[in-house]
Amino acid sequence: MNNYSIGIDLGGTKILAGIIDTENGTVIETAKKRTKKLEADFIVQRIIETVEKAICKAQVPMSQISSIGIGAAGQVDRVNGILISAPNLNCFDVELKKILEEHFNIPTFVGNDVEVATLGEMKFGSGVGYNNFVCIFVGTGIGSGIICDGKHLKGATGTAGEIGHIIVDSGGRLCGCGGHGCLEAYASRSAIEKKILGSIKKGHKSIITETLKESGVIRSKDLADALDSGDEIVLNAITEASEYLSSGLASVINFYNPELIILGGGLMEAIDFFYDLTVKKTYAKALAVPALKTKIMKTQLKDFSGIVGAAMLHQG
Repeated sequence: MNNYSIGIDLGGTKILAGIIDTENGTVIETAKKRTKKLEADFIVQRIIETVEKAICKAQVPMSQISSIGIGAAGQVDRVNGILISAPNLNCFDVELKKILEEHFNIPTFVGNDVEVATLGEMKFGSGVGYNNFVCIFVGTGIGSGIICDGKHLKGATGTAGEIGHIIVDSGGRLCGCGGHGCLEAYASRSAIEKKILGSIKKGHKSIITETLKESGVIRSKDLADALDSGDEIVLNAITEASEYLSSGLASVINFYNPELIILGGGLMEAIDFFYDLTVKKTYAKALAVPALKTKIMKTQLKDFSGIVGAAMLHQG
């Protein structure tokens, strides 16, 4: 029996591929490659290379792999398997389904990255036992998946859950979508990095300066270490992001009245201060009655939410 599927998480900075046992959600083996600053053609090639590496490591025969599922960071055409628009990846109108099916000769299904991560948490993670919840991931951008009466709510155009583009500051900062004042322009990992780099350019001292000299990138762990060392620049950036993010979460509670909000992404996993402060501020800002009934917790599957959910896309 073919119980294995390939799950792919195509994010703003990395591709993570895994071989998943779809009976129980077990991750058999994974492979990872970076995507940042690559052109679309190179990203597609990286996807293929990452999948091939995961298959090789898992030593699972191709005959036992029934499907490929990919969650992509952007707007997707689920029916035709096309990545319509992914500004953070600089990808537009990429025929992922066609490309992967031609290469691997395995049925391929495409969804939004947060949509599939939400599916993973619903099937095997923190969402088990809940029928109405919202799963929100804070990464390069901010996205969410909505579960209503046990089913994924896609909306009239299939784009429901774009919480990163709710307006928190009319006429404010420019967002990657082309709009101004979007939540992810203030509370995403990218926004935090921009805030820190802006302060450093103005002459303020930060431990992150040394991090950039050594590796050229700022990882979630680097931010956590800087906080532990009392870095005020990082503290201010994280605190500001938490202020805006908590406003967005409070709005979700007031508008949707979910049983549960699940928070995921590298920042939430690595920085307890960010998570704890955001939760505290969210409950303080939300209406009292719905807030009392809404639980907030972290993802259970953590970095594997996306690949586990993607591997389940073939189930519809």
